[in-house]
Amino acid sequence: MHHEPDRPDTSAPPSRPSGTRPPVQETPPQAGPLPEPHAAPADDRTPPRFPAMPASPAEWRYRPPRTPSWWHRHSRLIRVLTVTVLLALCGVAILLLVRERTGTAGLAVGLALAVLPVPMLFAGFRWLDGVEPSPLSHHLFAFGWGACAATLIALFANTFATAWLSGSLTGAPDADVLGATVVAPVVEECAKAVPVVLLFLFRRRHFTGVVSGITIAGMTAAGFAFTENVLYLGRAYGMDTTGDLPYEAGPSATAATFVVRILLSPLAHPLFTGLTGVGFGIAAALPHRRRRLRPVLPVAGLLTAVLLHAIWNGAASHASSLFLVVYALFMMPVLGTLAWLAIWSRLGELRTVRTTLRSYVAAGWLTPPEAWALGTPRACALARTLARQGRGPEAARAVAEYVHFARSLALLRARAERGTTVSDFRAREHELLHHLWQRRPSAAPPTQRAAVALARRPVPPPVPPQRPGGPPGHAPRYTPPRRYGRGPGGSPEPYGPRTGGSPGPYGGGRPPFGQL
Repeated sequence: MHHEPDRPDTSAPPSRPSGTRPPVQETPPQAGPLPEPHAAPADDRTPPRFPAMPASPAEWRYRPPRTPSWWHRHSRLIRVLTVTVLLALCGVAILLLVRERTGTAGLAVGLALAVLPVPMLFAGFRWLDGVEPSPLSHHLFAFGWGACAATLIALFANTFATAWLSGSLTGAPDADVLGATVVAPVVEECAKAVPVVLLFLFRRRHFTGVVSGITIAGMTAAGFAFTENVLYLGRAYGMDTTGDLPYEAGPSATAATFVVRILLSPLAHPLFTGLTGVGFGIAAALPHRRRRLRPVLPVAGLLTAVLLHAIWNGAASHASSLFLVVYALFMMPVLGTLAWLAIWSRLGELRTVRTTLRSYVAAGWLTPPEAWALGTPRACALARTLARQGRGPEAARAVAEYVHFARSLALLRARAERGTTVSDFRAREHELLHHLWQRRPSAAPPTQRAAVALARRPVPPPVPPQRPGGPPGHAPRYTPPRRYGRGPGGSPEPYGPRTGGSPGPYGGGRPPFGQL
């Protein structure tokens, strides 16, 4: 009997482990008919609407990346030291220039008074960016650029432009007003936009949306306002070498300047530059199909910031009554709108976290209480407190890292689902899952306890660690919580019929932990 050698069966695709995508079929080098469309697997014929979910924890296999080379480890330190030295040199230069214009006593008083709103502004912007916080080094760079480099650029450019206008125009006061209304807004807003542009281009991983844009722009503007306040307060207290103050220098002039610049308008510069950040933030969050709008939105935001800054300086250059009218009827509504947009975007990120983590709940990575708690700031704070009381600061730090990685994971997948271009999505998702799973034994119990304590309901049974049904490579479909009916014996039964009549884990037929 003739025995033919074994040949691969091409009638059906080879079997593969669950949770992996089918291999991409390469075109054979020799000429020949291409395979029929119906012969390809369903995953190749119809790609998923959004990236596939990773395997369930029972099937999880992850190998952390190798340790980077010596140059890769130390290149970041070299870049940080270079930027720090350059900003420090700019800071020394601007400090000497301010001391020349204000005197030593005026510089000391200006520093002491101008630093008062800085901690409040810094903490406020850090809180705003707390859902998916950018590295602290980015915020320090933005603040340092605004306080040192941007003010140095603006000081030289404004002085040169005012001197040139004074020589070109017949009246010096007209040149001062024109320089403050036309030249200063353009120079200052362009100088303050540099950190936003740099982080948008080279740190796109951490520049993800409107909140990131407003935060970076606000930090830069806060630094710029700090140095500018030192100059104005020092001139009001010590001496006015330029001769353009409308009042005599002294304590009363210092008090008036403090009220105007520190109490009434501490958010003026953050408001102007925040509009630039909004333009860059919307451009960063745009889906790939609308990429043509990306160059337009940042330019529109910058032009809006320049226009608003020009209106502010023009009103401040005239009578006090006009300034108060512009301040009350124009600036305050715009500031309120920007603040509403920032808080609304932050709340939207929290809602996105709670919604997107449902997919990981269905895949077995998280439990329903955790998905709700990780998107609720109050529950996260309570979880850190419970961990600190139970196991000390190390456990509280593990919970904080657990919350950070879970939120970053949810927002990363949400951007991919929305169609935003995400570089190395698969590698970043696996890395975040790895960090999340490493901290889960110590961070999950206090997180669940916090969710139960706030919801006042028992913990539901854990989701079995298995991948739900459906074609491999597709994300599981989440079934929203339903209003539970009555089981046998008249008791609420959210998990199907039971033999006894004891009440279910939530009671009263309410969905678990509210609307996730």
